[in-house]
Amino acid sequence: MHQRVVLFVLLGVGLLCLSLTPICQAEDLVEDSLGDDVDVEDELDLGLAGAEDEEEELEGDFQDEAPTAPKTPPTPKVTYKAPEPMGEHFFAESFDRGTLDGWVLSNAKKDDADEEIAKYDGKWAVEEMKDSKLPGDKGLVLKSRAKHHAISAQMLRPFTFDTQPLILEYEVNFQSGIDCGGAYVKLLTQTPELDLDQFVDKTPYTIMFGPDKCGEDYKLHFIFRHKNPKTGEYEEKHAKKPDADLRTYYTDKKTHLYTLVVNPDNSFEVLVDQTVVNSGNLLTDMTPPVNPPAEIEDPDDHKPEDWDERPKIQDPDAVKPEDWDEDAPAQVPDEDAVKPDGWLDDEPEYLGDPDAVKPEDWDEDMDGEWEAPQIPNPACEAAPGCGVWKRPMVDNPNYKGKWKPPMIDNPNYQGIWKPRKIPNPAYFEDLHPFRMTPFMAVGLELWSMSSDIFFDNFFITNDRNTADRWANDGWGLKKAAEGAAEPGLAAQMLNAAEERPWLWVVYVLTVALPLVLIFVFCCTGKKKSAASPAEYKKTDEPQPDVKEEEEENEEKAEEAAKSSPAAEENGDEEDAPAEEEENEEEEKEATAEEKEDDILRRSPRSRKARRD
Repeated sequence: MHQRVVLFVLLGVGLLCLSLTPICQAEDLVEDSLGDDVDVEDELDLGLAGAEDEEEELEGDFQDEAPTAPKTPPTPKVTYKAPEPMGEHFFAESFDRGTLDGWVLSNAKKDDADEEIAKYDGKWAVEEMKDSKLPGDKGLVLKSRAKHHAISAQMLRPFTFDTQPLILEYEVNFQSGIDCGGAYVKLLTQTPELDLDQFVDKTPYTIMFGPDKCGEDYKLHFIFRHKNPKTGEYEEKHAKKPDADLRTYYTDKKTHLYTLVVNPDNSFEVLVDQTVVNSGNLLTDMTPPVNPPAEIEDPDDHKPEDWDERPKIQDPDAVKPEDWDEDAPAQVPDEDAVKPDGWLDDEPEYLGDPDAVKPEDWDEDMDGEWEAPQIPNPACEAAPGCGVWKRPMVDNPNYKGKWKPPMIDNPNYQGIWKPRKIPNPAYFEDLHPFRMTPFMAVGLELWSMSSDIFFDNFFITNDRNTADRWANDGWGLKKAAEGAAEPGLAAQMLNAAEERPWLWVVYVLTVALPLVLIFVFCCTGKKKSAASPAEYKKTDEPQPDVKEEEEENEEKAEEAAKSSPAAEENGDEEDAPAEEEENEEEEKEATAEEKEDDILRRSPRSRKARRD
């Protein structure tokens, strides 16, 4: 019993720990962020060390006069410092100048759209986030709802796809959530016709990358336009959909870093917050494929008229049995049924309501002859039924239905017909789709039903280390600041329960289930009853020496009684009855021993011992 209680206590504690594991992990992440914050603050405060030393010298005299009071350690803070591009790069924009210098607003109109919404008149602004954890950090904000927005900027120089990878990264924060709209970026193709002032949805681009959402469809686009080497036409190639759940990135109102890496070996990676959420190869993981099939179905091939695609046919030699009655009904009246006693044949089941009155506005010419509404016949309430009695219907045992010949394998079956294959006249093989068309500008061409979408820290390079340094200097600071402002464990649990009410059930079960298990197995256990001699006989289980223990207990009780003063005074008077009681007990014990010996002699184990 004790071991079972310990086992279930350990089980309850284990369940509690497993239930709290995700929450503990979340708390660890917050603590890690806070630790990072302190490191960032220490690094950023190095530039301010000289000023602090001067303040300490000025305050030295006051400290000598007044006793110093103990101070609590300050809360870690993250001071913003604009990231600076270092290393090889083609484009870098942090918007910390507070202006749109270098960016061009589109003055074009969207084709095939209503005049009211065709113009790209959505508003843009450079400002801090609404709930900024880094004062001084500014970004590009999409300000309008239900408007077309288009803005673009020229790069330092065109990006050419040769032997170096392409790395594109930027930050997005859906400050007001996102209902329907995109936050993707377009890398505009280098062409002589490129005019940023007329940037529209049909402006040629090389790559489109970034988040997009409408309804419950959460997307993270990676699309590139591939040039057909035979026709010279461009076709969009879409990367496969990520397997990761993207919902959190759109709903948590945090700043997320989106990164695209395309390598010269045709491999690609899509990362969110420096974590890979999608990867693949340009040759095998794009839709439609980069290279068309080598063979296609002949459009001029047609199925022959005598082609038989039927795997089964009716047996032509089968004959309908002579006793097969196709006209027999599926059900027939039950001949064994008897009309219940008291059935009222002459009473209708429903009657006109005698209390009903024709409405005053009833027009018989327009509405027809008025009739009282029907109500159940009161006379039928006590009777088994009213109206003409009919026998109930039962299944007809002779019913077989319409006869059909059995199905057999078709001896002329030729399979499912398919057109023959011919060489694809449009076939080509491009083994280096990475060599895309060069691009020379970055653009945002968006329609959104949500406002206040925050963009920041655009960066394009061909060096992974340079990109990581830019990300750490920009997004890394935001992550540290948001981590420092994260609520405690209890607040996180309450916030999560507000968003997902079903978590209250998980919390209650996590706490209550171990307690219930402990109570049930500690307080409601049943004691094992002593087995009878007959049960020992059935199972051959060895019997405990209960009788010897009882005899020892009786001897101890007798010795205690004799040693007491009252027993010495009344010893003479009780000697005679005591002797008689002892004799009776000895006789009972002798009888019980004889029964037990008889049971043991009859047991299979004793028989086996006697045979041996």
